[in-house]
Amino acid sequence: MSREAAALERLAAALERISPPGAELPDFGAADAWLWAAEPDRLVPVAKVSRVDLALLIGIDRARDTLMENTLRFARGLPANNALLWGARGMGKSSLVKAAHAAANDGANDGADAGADSGAETLVLIEIHREDIPSIGRLLALLGTSERRFLVFCDDLSFERDDSHYKSLKAVLDGGIAGRPGNVLFYATSNRRHLMPREMIENERSTAINPSEATEEKVSMSDRFGLWLGFHPCDQGEYLRMIRGYCDHFGLAIDDERLRAEAIEWRQTRGAMSGRVAWQFVLDLAGREGVRIAF
Repeated sequence: MSREAAALERLAAALERISPPGAELPDFGAADAWLWAAEPDRLVPVAKVSRVDLALLIGIDRARDTLMENTLRFARGLPANNALLWGARGMGKSSLVKAAHAAANDGANDGADAGADSGAETLVLIEIHREDIPSIGRLLALLGTSERRFLVFCDDLSFERDDSHYKSLKAVLDGGIAGRPGNVLFYATSNRRHLMPREMIENERSTAINPSEATEEKVSMSDRFGLWLGFHPCDQGEYLRMIRGYCDHFGLAIDDERLRAEAIEWRQTRGAMSGRVAWQFVLDLAGREGVRIAF
């Protein structure tokens, strides 16, 4: 063997040693929720998902029913759409995704226990972080080799100026030759309807030769989602109903007059009113009352 060939062999062996191995499908029976981590690619099981019951999500009835129906269709092997949950902060977007996943699996398991043929399969929830979006093609290629059905979920998805990560997502959701595997559905939450900051879109329009073409590629990202579910700020009545629902569910005894006074004072000190603020008040109340909450 020549000196050059030997050097090339050593170089190839060194590259093979430092190159991370490709991810392998884990035993999805070990957990129904997983985290995707890139470089090296791997799926990490989540022993207990942080979520609340679907019935405790107040004031988002239309979004709840629409997403639940879409999720159940997918679990039954029927056509379903990728979903973008966008809008006001703290109004239950990510909570709804996790609750819908649990409710769909509860229905599938209840049907199996009863011997009924519901047609629904147990879904596996996989969360991908925004910074790992460039690796989503590898994730979907891996999941496409499984017989299970997957909900891939990205919380707080958005893109900033000069951020090209959205191109990776566009190709796999709709438009690429490989596309999205039939056993995978993608749900995302965002505070932005078009996933891009308004000033970024307006700047593109003002500086481009053809303003409409300059923004079309970026704005079309949200078009890849067949479902757009909007979440809007709650009013005081909904805010108080959220808190009452939590209190009744967790056995927190508090009369309506005291609840109203303390809850209003709490949201005034926070300068906001949302489902998240309601939950934070309930945690504070439970702590003061010495009541343990399992969630």
